[in-house]
Amino acid sequence: MNKTILIIEDDQEINDMLRILLSQNGYSTISAYSGTEGLLVHSDAVDLILLDLMLPGRSGEDIIRDLKEKHDVPVIVTSAIHDVNKKVDLFSLGADDYMTKPFHNEELLARIAARLRTAADSPRSGDTITYKDITLDCGAFTVSCGDRESELSRYEFALLKLLMENPSRTCTKSMIYDIVWDYENSADDNTLNVHISKLRKKLKELDPGTEYIETVWGIGYRMKK
Repeated sequence: MNKTILIIEDDQEINDMLRILLSQNGYSTISAYSGTEGLLVHSDAVDLILLDLMLPGRSGEDIIRDLKEKHDVPVIVTSAIHDVNKKVDLFSLGADDYMTKPFHNEELLARIAARLRTAADSPRSGDTITYKDITLDCGAFTVSCGDRESELSRYEFALLKLLMENPSRTCTKSMIYDIVWDYENSADDNTLNVHISKLRKKLKELDPGTEYIETVWGIGYRMKK
């Protein structure tokens, strides 16, 4: 079955270009030219949204949460804005990816395919993974130990999920970058170290007497046996 992509873009030429590009690559499309119109036509039939940030009326930034609440599908934001802080803010609002205009069509198609694949592989609400005394709730994006619970950020969740799904192996840095950060270029050793540190702190707060994540120097990380 063809995947349906909702294009929310007020520029007629760009909207038409995206519609033709996606149609030629096997996708069905729905076009909207404002945030309000996008919300009106968004439905269970939509599998992914391409959202322009600078829209008339309500901006793309304003409607991300409304789109997610109506029907939670991947949202790829497109904008000419290069500000890193703005990108971080958009991720906190619920955006799944960000592409700076002008972009290459092949990269856009690759990111769309990656987000659709991730969405298809996402665990159902209620799925859990357990290791020793901690439990990862894949629907709620939380980790718990006994009656203690901690919320995880997008990357903390993906990182812990990867490690817990592979308890008997070392996850290399390149493997982590490929799976957790996907097509994004923001991942480096410092970024990974920061997320591991935050994750360890949250796990320590849940279970002070146990170390869960072990560093394999020069290679990567694994769950401590």
